[in-house]
Amino acid sequence: MNIGTAAKRSGVLAKTVRYYEGVGLIPPAMRRANGYRRYHDVDVQTLRFIHRARGLGFSVQSVADLLALWRDQNRASADVRDLALQHVDDVARKIQELETIRQALNDLIEKCHGDNRPNCPILADLAGITDGTDYDRRNDD
Repeated sequence: MNIGTAAKRSGVLAKTVRYYEGVGLIPPAMRRANGYRRYHDVDVQTLRFIHRARGLGFSVQSVADLLALWRDQNRASADVRDLALQHVDDVARKIQELETIRQALNDLIEKCHGDNRPNCPILADLAGITDGTDYDRRNDD
């Protein structure tokens, strides 16, 4: 099957298939005499695997590790579980980071009057101005 069909069957874009090939998650596709890539059902299954793992937030490197475990018939399920547990810890850390960002944004929003005045504590904070003004320094010569 061609790349478009493989992409459609796996739920990813053709561009993504090329990317996964480029980063080594899937082996380079066989080429037909006309130079077009040729994919097989096993490639589609691998692409689905990658797509699902990426959808769960696994990094490209973690997906490569999962693929190696998937292909290894002598693997221990404990190794897979450990990788998933590590990912859960990473997700929990990211959630905490996002909660911190959300609280900081809510604090800034609370300080902003949201009226017709130009003074904006949100812009002042982004500019690193601590005196309460948001003087536009772009026009300062």
